[in-house]
Amino acid sequence: MNPLEAQLDYPFGDTIPAPGALQTVAPGLAWIRMPLPFALDHINLWLLADEVDDGEARRGGWSVVDSGAGTDATRAAWEQVLAEGLQGAPLLRVFATHCHPDHVGLSGWLASRFDAPFCTTAGEFGFARMMAAALPGVDGPSAIPHFERHGLTDPAMLEQMRSRRNYYPSLVPSVPEAYTRLQDGDVVSIGGRGWRVITGFGHSPEHASLYCEELNILISGDMVLPRISTNVSVFAVEPEGNPLQRYLDSIGNLTKLPEDTLVLPSHGKPFRGLHTRIAQLREHHAARLAEVVTACTTPKSAVDIVPIMFRRQLDAHQLSFALGEALAHLHKLWYDGILRRTKDADGIMRFQLA
Repeated sequence: MNPLEAQLDYPFGDTIPAPGALQTVAPGLAWIRMPLPFALDHINLWLLADEVDDGEARRGGWSVVDSGAGTDATRAAWEQVLAEGLQGAPLLRVFATHCHPDHVGLSGWLASRFDAPFCTTAGEFGFARMMAAALPGVDGPSAIPHFERHGLTDPAMLEQMRSRRNYYPSLVPSVPEAYTRLQDGDVVSIGGRGWRVITGFGHSPEHASLYCEELNILISGDMVLPRISTNVSVFAVEPEGNPLQRYLDSIGNLTKLPEDTLVLPSHGKPFRGLHTRIAQLREHHAARLAEVVTACTTPKSAVDIVPIMFRRQLDAHQLSFALGEALAHLHKLWYDGILRRTKDADGIMRFQLA
């Protein structure tokens, strides 16, 4: 355990659910873990005992928060969960914290199978539909000219980026055609308990976390993770964005919850110490911003910043996120007036101390 992790409390220790199995977190709330085909090799999903009125009678079953990626391994694990863990009980609602493929990949499959409503925010639903359709701006090829403007000129790096396939449609084979909207401040009744929607920004368009005051539990999605900092990037579809500021503002809002809130993250283990973890995340980004300021005593592009922020070999998938995150830090400093941005004769955006 690293020193930052040691500052948090992990009430379940090193215990994690086996593939296809359920682990009880609280009465009527279970944890399942699904595999991912990335370096980040898992996602946590959350099952909540629920009941709905279908117009004829009240039906009991479960609602799920996030669905896992659309892979054969995840489908197989779901079949085991449905048959053994839930003993044939239906899914009544499918919630999605946000539009990324590990969170919505099997949302269409599950919603269609159980004729269950798909619940998410308008921003996440719209982006999931856009990315599943590989629309220009959110597809893989759109990233190339975007990052070329920010210094991606090395032939080997360009080839690495071009080799990166657009994985979203393969991991999200279908997104439901309709949805039930979640908005910030909504209180959704799930199994007789109220869960308040808390939206966050920077990592995705309109991320929805869910907080139950009765249980003092936060289903945090990707907004607060115990070991890693969630990716915050400037992408081609919003080239002038300031996502890091939006992210820092969003996690600041979560400090209104109690420090001893049990946080159920999408990656890593459940933990307590919400305020401590938010302080760690703020310190992490402050340190990265300070490194960028030091580097920008001479003009720097986003590509120049990547090896300063990421001191390891990156594959094509990681390189895209690293470039986006480097640019997010540059943009925050630019919007804060600490850096100025110029477009050089070669057409590349560079940043320097103002």
